[in-house]
Amino acid sequence: MAHAPHQPSMLDLADEASLGSLGGLRRHELTMGAWVDHLPGWVHGSDLVLETLLDEVDWQAERREMWDREVDVPRLLRWYAWHETLPHELLTSARSRLSAHYAAELGEEFATAGMCLYRDGRDSVAWHGDTIGKGATVDTMVAIVSFGSPRSLLLRPRGGGSSLRFPLGHGDLIVMGGSCQRTWEHCIPKTARTVGPRVSVQFRPRGVS
Repeated sequence: MAHAPHQPSMLDLADEASLGSLGGLRRHELTMGAWVDHLPGWVHGSDLVLETLLDEVDWQAERREMWDREVDVPRLLRWYAWHETLPHELLTSARSRLSAHYAAELGEEFATAGMCLYRDGRDSVAWHGDTIGKGATVDTMVAIVSFGSPRSLLLRPRGGGSSLRFPLGHGDLIVMGGSCQRTWEHCIPKTARTVGPRVSVQFRPRGVS
């Protein structure tokens, strides 16, 4: 699997990977009932998790129909159903911690784990919301934990408008909740900067994609 060399973060050195407190989550209230929680550096020793994800996940390249032709999806993908074992035990712990923390608001557990590998600055994901399934009609949550080189996650109101920017990497956590998937969009734009690989792990309830 080809990707840019990974440069470990000098700010995230640890002998083992662990989770910090969720007490530092900062909520950003958006419009139309949407919100975003953000916590930089939730995972300590995140480079250790990244090494496992890069080396042991059976990443898949996909092609999709777009503009009347089939094109390569500009990132590698792996989706884990609720009953599959995740590739690193810290991810299992993270999913459980998030399910417990958001139990009162979400009303159910985070179940699936979608993963994206952005190999370098040419990989990206276009503006979209996770509106396949029940996310199209009801409030839900998507929790994203990032590993590797920081990339910018942008959010904007659906249909256009000023965007918010969150640089995500090195164990950062962002949770999109409320009506966010229906009323806002998010993307990871391409960048001309030289960047190493980033893995995004997206925890979702069942029936949301």
